[in-house]
Amino acid sequence: MQDKITEILKAIADPTRREIFHALVIAATALPITQVSSQFDISRQGVTKHLKTLENAGLIQISSKGRERFCTADATPLLEISKWLKFYEKFWDDTLSNLGSYLDQNP
Repeated sequence: MQDKITEILKAIADPTRREIFHALVIAATALPITQVSSQFDISRQGVTKHLKTLENAGLIQISSKGRERFCTADATPLLEISKWLKFYEKFWDDTLSNLGSYLDQNP
């Protein structure tokens, strides 16, 4: 599981990949790679490399229909990040609550 989280975090660490992923999520449908690459000021090859990283993290699927390749977003892997962060959220909630109790008892 930790390796998957690392892969997802690496994929979304790059601002261009986040933009590509966001564009695919907003589209809510499969988009051809040519359409995705036309939205960015980088080469199609550069976009394809970003797409491969997102695909390896499970954040998109790439499928072929005829001569075109299509990308579809899948935000499901982000649930792993959310679960991981919930532990730390609880930690900070508990810590702040304990601090509040301490300050209430020791004015």
